[in-house]
Amino acid sequence: MKVPLIKTSLPGPKASEFIRADAEFVSPSYTRIYPLVVEKARGLWVQDVDGNRFLDFTAGIAVNSTGHCHPEVVEAIREQAGDLIHMSGTDFYYRSQIVLAKKLAEIAHMTGGARVFFGNSGAEAVEASFKLARYHTRREQMIAFFGAFHGRTMGALSLSASKAYQKKYYHPFVPGVTHAPYPNCYHCPQGACYPTCGSACVRWIEDPLFRTSIPPEEVAAIFVEPIQGEGGYIVPPPEFHAELSKLAKKYGILLVADEIQSGMGRTGKMFAMEHFGVEPDVIALAKGIASGMPLGAMIANTELMDWHAGSHASTFGGNPISCRAALVTIDLLQKGLIENAEIRGRQLMAGLQEMQKGFECMGDVRGKGLMVGVELVKDRITKQSAPDLRDLMVQSAFHSGLLLLGCGESTIRFCPALTISAEEIDTGLSIFEETLRKLAG
Repeated sequence: MKVPLIKTSLPGPKASEFIRADAEFVSPSYTRIYPLVVEKARGLWVQDVDGNRFLDFTAGIAVNSTGHCHPEVVEAIREQAGDLIHMSGTDFYYRSQIVLAKKLAEIAHMTGGARVFFGNSGAEAVEASFKLARYHTRREQMIAFFGAFHGRTMGALSLSASKAYQKKYYHPFVPGVTHAPYPNCYHCPQGACYPTCGSACVRWIEDPLFRTSIPPEEVAAIFVEPIQGEGGYIVPPPEFHAELSKLAKKYGILLVADEIQSGMGRTGKMFAMEHFGVEPDVIALAKGIASGMPLGAMIANTELMDWHAGSHASTFGGNPISCRAALVTIDLLQKGLIENAEIRGRQLMAGLQEMQKGFECMGDVRGKGLMVGVELVKDRITKQSAPDLRDLMVQSAFHSGLLLLGCGESTIRFCPALTISAEEIDTGLSIFEETLRKLAG
């Protein structure tokens, strides 16, 4: 069993050199959380350029679903690179893109079948969904949710409402986007109390929004994360998505599920929407779809894919290497990693909930599968956020050899690879508890 190994100060001498060069030549818009300069990685373990070893509970921001450099994925990449690297799937046919489209359509289980558009990222999958919704419905308006993060391109950013600084100086955005409250039952945006609220966040869309501001017959789509990601790993109440779907169908509005972070087995189901028994009209995918290779996909009900040739395309989207990596990834997910995510997720949740009993600052523990968030607070009664403590926790855990990331106001997200073992869960929990004890007592 490996354990973290910190051999130098952090950053070490070699890392410090690279960080100085980065500061000179790389865009300052990137959000580096701690001074980690990665050299190589396998499974759940990352080694930096100075030989320090870290246990990775981030999976490259929920991307490396099969762990770092899974041997079967690596072999598929090498084999495909030796045969065909690029041919542009928007202008030519090739095997891996067609086979992957068929596979994604099958696992989406959409009534009436599905078709797939390929891009390079989650933002591109959202942009494609945005454009298809307008094209198919001939409507202009969109609804998204406060706390949502859908990407950084202009359409995706217009739908996002996570952090104001992400939008600073970029106005005006794509017009026609309205944000609604997302059901965060720990901090209810309506000031209500679950379950007596009666799906207040869905009712808000119909009244007052549709009654006073936006005619529902002008709304093309509702974009929603089944579980909010960057917004704080917020799990909505069980009936929320079913009620939202019912509302969308009532007015002929498309329901777009942003499964970019929650999809591809992370929650113990192939898609997080499966937990809620809802079939969306469109699914946006990326992150865990290809084990680290750049790939985004929009899966839409066949009936919706009525746009004409040239309406939308992508030179690099669905490139042969990424498609081969995705096919192996899906195979690995279906052969046991989704089940492992559900089992190890229960272990992780149980460990954190037990830990919560001894730490007043652990306000809420929530999640599904290996998409788990711990919200840190100053006081459990007031539920006042503790962003400074959260940031200190992330930094201190890094210096102890555990890689974590934050989300929301003061939440720490746990999104390790789906290959994680019981021993690795226990090691991560032990470091997290020790770190929290040092900082919070």
